[in-house]
Amino acid sequence: MKNSDKPIVEHVPDFLDWIDVERGLSSKSQENYSRFLRKFLVWLKKEGLEDLKPHELSPAHLWEYRVFLARTHHGSQEKSLKKSTQNYYLIALRSLLNYFAERDITSLPSEKVKLARGKGDPDVRFLVLDQVERLLEAPDTNTLAGLRDRALLETLFSTGMRVSELTALNREQVKVKETLVRQAHHEGEDMELGIVGKGGRARTVYLSQRTLKALKAYLDARDDMEQPLFINYRSLIGASRRLTPRSAQNLIKKYVILAGLPITTTPHVLRHSFATDLLAKGVDIKILQEFLGHKNIAATQIYAHVTSKQLRDIHRKFHGSNTSPQDGSNGSEQ
Repeated sequence: MKNSDKPIVEHVPDFLDWIDVERGLSSKSQENYSRFLRKFLVWLKKEGLEDLKPHELSPAHLWEYRVFLARTHHGSQEKSLKKSTQNYYLIALRSLLNYFAERDITSLPSEKVKLARGKGDPDVRFLVLDQVERLLEAPDTNTLAGLRDRALLETLFSTGMRVSELTALNREQVKVKETLVRQAHHEGEDMELGIVGKGGRARTVYLSQRTLKALKAYLDARDDMEQPLFINYRSLIGASRRLTPRSAQNLIKKYVILAGLPITTTPHVLRHSFATDLLAKGVDIKILQEFLGHKNIAATQIYAHVTSKQLRDIHRKFHGSNTSPQDGSNGSEQ
């Protein structure tokens, strides 16, 4: 790492160029980052820190800035900034620190910027590596239903999809064999899959090589012509064979018990596990928002509270070799 002779304030234009060129963020996102960072620059000036260099930024400075945000009033109103609004400013500062790290400029790591938490903020339940492995290994792959269930669990963890999005998939969307052939010729490791999620919002998810192998084993064992990717083998005659979200939830509950995991483990816990995994890897929260299909970043911010070294280790051992983190404005959805 190198020390920069330039004050932090002089790095901001370069940072905005970086998120345009390197991150490919929209002009609107760039405007937002510029506006949110302006608050930090105002605070630096107020404290007589205009000449503060990146390597001189300390945890004490971050704490004082958080206090400043907490005591800032919204416009002419007497109300303080909401926690979610404070977090927009803090997330922008995090991204600036990520930029310093990317450019090998000595400064604090971005995880030192703690987000503001409200009293009603939800706790995020997620699985650690050995728990994920136990769950994925729980189905009996000597049976067709077991092959389906293994593929279902692998897909949930690889993509971070909601269970309703998963059960809506059709087999024609998943070109497993073609992708594995390309992989054999070193043309790519993961498969991109376009889906339409909550609120009709389209996004791209990624199927790891491990997930593709599980899907191939399941599809190769099927001898039906049904359209759904995941079908119910206990459907009544004449009824749709598409696996429903409720049925998928019940299946997962069964394997949670078999794997000896907390009974509170739901399909959404796998989504949480996916999200915290990527965030621990250093994925920008705006990019994570795109991964999860959140309309508003406030829904994504809950994951920022659980980043830790433990999660980084989990990602390095598991997700880092099996998934492809890719790209990423108020409300609550998951």
